Amino acid sequence: MDIKTFGENEEEIEYILRPAVYCVIFNIQKDKIAIIQTSNGKFFLPGWGLENNETHEQCLKREALEEMGMDVTVGPFIGRARRYFYSTIELKYYLNDGFFYLCNTGRQIASPIEEDHFLKWMEPNQAKEILFHEHQSWAINEAIRCK
Repeated sequence: MDIKTFGENEEEIEYILRPAVYCVIFNIQKDKIAIIQTSNGKFFLPGWGLENNETHEQCLKREALEEMGMDVTVGPFIGRARRYFYSTIELKYYLNDGFFYLCNTGRQIASPIEEDHFLKWMEPNQAKEILFHEHQSWAINEAIRCK
């Protein structure tokens, strides 16, 4: 499997490997995608890090519930991409190893658990410009080819 890599791997820095799983969710009309805006103004695809021995599907379902309060159906695998970055919140260097899936929204189950996460629907090109992680923008391009 070809893994696309973003960011710079600086040799003198020890990166923390952070496997993560993300949803690319189109609305019914297929003209907008779900984006999460955090209270610090950054934008991300729904999803994040695997916990314990979660499968990718379990992680995506947990993250969708936490961030959006909804159930999702996990669809086809889009691809895998990595990004080297520095977290200004945690003050740590990470290698985010992202696995991306096309997903469909299900029903609204509850209010989001993460009160500092806000669901936004936006056009894919707009989303690609504002996403914090480059590999998430890459995943949108790949998802557009798959849909």
